[in-house]
Amino acid sequence: MRPLDSSRAAEVPEPGLRLTDDAPQGAIEEPAAAEAAGTPGTGRCWLFGSSPCGLCAPQEAKKKAPCPGLGLFYTLLSAFLFSVASLFVKKVQDVHAVEISAFRCVFQMLVIIPCLIYRKTGFLGPKGQRIFLLLRGVLGSTAMILLYYAFQATSLADATVITFSSPVFTSIFACIFLKEKYSPWDALFTVFTITGVILIVRPPFLFGASAAGGGESYSLHLKGTIAAVAHAVFGALTLVILRKMGKSVDYFLSIWYYVILGLLESIIVLFIIGEWSLPYCGLDRLFLILIGLFGLGGQVFLTKAIQIEKAGPVAIMKTMDVVFAFIFQIIFFNDVPTWWTVGGALCVIASSTGAAVRKWCQGSK
Repeated sequence: MRPLDSSRAAEVPEPGLRLTDDAPQGAIEEPAAAEAAGTPGTGRCWLFGSSPCGLCAPQEAKKKAPCPGLGLFYTLLSAFLFSVASLFVKKVQDVHAVEISAFRCVFQMLVIIPCLIYRKTGFLGPKGQRIFLLLRGVLGSTAMILLYYAFQATSLADATVITFSSPVFTSIFACIFLKEKYSPWDALFTVFTITGVILIVRPPFLFGASAAGGGESYSLHLKGTIAAVAHAVFGALTLVILRKMGKSVDYFLSIWYYVILGLLESIIVLFIIGEWSLPYCGLDRLFLILIGLFGLGGQVFLTKAIQIEKAGPVAIMKTMDVVFAFIFQIIFFNDVPTWWTVGGALCVIASSTGAAVRKWCQGSK
């Protein structure tokens, strides 16, 4: 999840779309975290005291020789924190996904506002980029809501795997809107991803009623799957917009539009569907706080990994999201993934990893 951006809803770089030379390919959560690699803050971090953090580290930090493997460790830790945040989303009872998104936007806003004041960037952004900032905010927040709904409607493993299909859509949209090259390799990765999603969805007209399952449970599973695919699409569009804006817009300003428009969108949707209610259980309230905290922690460590490690290794290590999702699903929900899900996960991960390795090899030439 992908959450404090992300959500996992659309704030991480994808294959076929390079935000910076060091941006990871195929990450799932927080596309804006990747943008931070190109626009780190200056000076010391207001949030973490005297030491520069992953969000505010000065550009000169890249010149220091990091400990070997430290970037991969940060990526692994980020994947774990994002997965735990997703687990809490799944564990929250009687709180709609849109309401969870609203709470997360409020929490993130409390962090972003002091950052904007400290950096003196203003709250509107450059005039020529405001339309893109508005689109980035609406699409990114929609992706976050869809992701949270997917976690609630279908299994943790299925939703997590499907979100890894975002790189495919990113390559397609980048070809259409940014005129980037769409190679035969991209087409092959698209086929792998589609195959993986089909294995997870298991439509009855292809697999039969017995393999797909029936009744209300399959209907809910199908809704969650559609939401996860829609999240991947909206996340890919968000990344294309971030690429279009480039480094002309401050990273925190991009996040500001994301959280403020996400909060407005969540309030409007909650008013329409009439689902607004404070959690009755104290444990649910704790989960809502932890979703924000673990999402923020995941974003910080992912940003730090982007700054000190190459794109390919980060993207490959990021697939640990899927491993953690499978483990958490078995341990906390006593739900063993089917072989169809495992097969679909292998196809999607193969596609994401293949795209990352290809970009890595191209960048090293």
